[in-house]
This record gives sequence, structure tokens and C-alpha cells, in this order.
Amino acid sequence: MKAFSSFINYLQEVRVELKQVVWPKRDAVIKLTLIVFIFSGLVGAYLGGLDFTFTKLLEYLVSR
Repeated sequence: MKAFSSFINYLQEVRVELKQVVWPKRDAVIKLTLIVFIFSGLVGAYLGGLDFTFTKLLEYLVSR
């Protein structure tokens, strides 16, 4: 029974803490999400380019 009481107490404390959170506005969430997508795309393209370059270099060295 003590475990159940502790769990209920935990959920009550979580609820209190979540009421204190300052949630971002919708516009900010959309803007930051787009920044993450763009940055992820750039990093992916960069790493893909490196992978392609090193693959072709290795193929060239092995075929010689």
C-alpha cells in the first residue's frame, strides 16, 4: 500500500511542477522546429557528401 501512496504523491508533485512550466508560444515552437529540420538537413547533406567522397576514394584506391 505504501508504494501506491508514494506513486500518487509523485503524480501530485508532477502536476504541481507542470503548472509552473512556462510553455513556449506556437510561433516559437514552429520557428525552432524549422531551425532544427534545416540544421539536421545540412548536417545530413554534409555527412552524406563526406561518405560519398570517401567511398569513391576507397573504390579508386582498391581498384588500382
